[in-house]
Amino acid sequence: MAIAMNETRPPIPMIVLGGYLGAGKTTLVNALLRNADGLRVTVLVNDFGSINVDAALIRERGDDVIGLENGCVCCTIGGRLVETLLALGERAERPDLLVIEASGVSDPVRIAQVGLLDRAFRLHGIVVAVDADGIDDVLDDRYVGDIARKQIEAASTLVLTKTDLVSEEKLRAVRDRLASLGATQVVVTAHNGVVPAAVLLPDDEMVMPAATGNFASRAIRPTAQALPAGLRSFNVETSRVFDRTRLKAALAMYPGQLWRAKGFVSLQSGAMTELHVVGRRSMLTRRPDLPSQTSVIVIIGIFTDQEQQHLTQALHNACG
Repeated sequence: MAIAMNETRPPIPMIVLGGYLGAGKTTLVNALLRNADGLRVTVLVNDFGSINVDAALIRERGDDVIGLENGCVCCTIGGRLVETLLALGERAERPDLLVIEASGVSDPVRIAQVGLLDRAFRLHGIVVAVDADGIDDVLDDRYVGDIARKQIEAASTLVLTKTDLVSEEKLRAVRDRLASLGATQVVVTAHNGVVPAAVLLPDDEMVMPAATGNFASRAIRPTAQALPAGLRSFNVETSRVFDRTRLKAALAMYPGQLWRAKGFVSLQSGAMTELHVVGRRSMLTRRPDLPSQTSVIVIIGIFTDQEQQHLTQALHNACG
């Protein structure tokens, strides 16, 4: 089924939350609903039964929708993902963030691809929960190991859960094993389901047109929880025009280290283009409504000084 394009309103940031059975996805969802920071969050789940929403937060409850006092909503989807996304994208009052909780045996990339068929949505992250206490047994299981491995390899952010149940030595071994799988280096630890706000809440480092008509970056949202060591944010600006192919190649140079890239760039096609990169996935959207401006890209990832210089130079070399 083709999904209609929606070009008139800003896209809804979308997170796909994956992880094998028992990894702690529901705990992350509950913590997000309790700490939505004033944002209207819609969470799509397969079954309400596993979502233990605080009764004091519930404003109304129907057969397939739970509305919360803070403006957040939980909806069951079952096998109706496409239909649910269509209805959500067409609402007059849309959420600030969409979270799709994937089932424990599903592929989060496939779910993200379904959502991105509609320009009403923009991928903010594929977040995969990893049970630090049980991940070795899961990965070594001959029947389910491949499923869990694919989920981990797909993530733009890994969230370690149940770390209170393991020793520091075990935790280091888990991190080493994740690294051996070629997983992202953006790994954070959940504390009672709470993770750094920048992992789940949208647009903390988004590039937006300022009142002057120029583009300006915003700092990564402060957080009480630690972000990964070495995570940094830097801007690349140029008045030259980018070659689309070389631009995408430059942004793919550090797939395990690049967390996000966002910005507005001038391409050889002429119109300004909005750029979003999440991990290994990039999206370029023409923005003929924007005046021609200096291109600016905000890069967020885990880089050394030398790697930052290398990526900056590669981006400049991507200009025609």
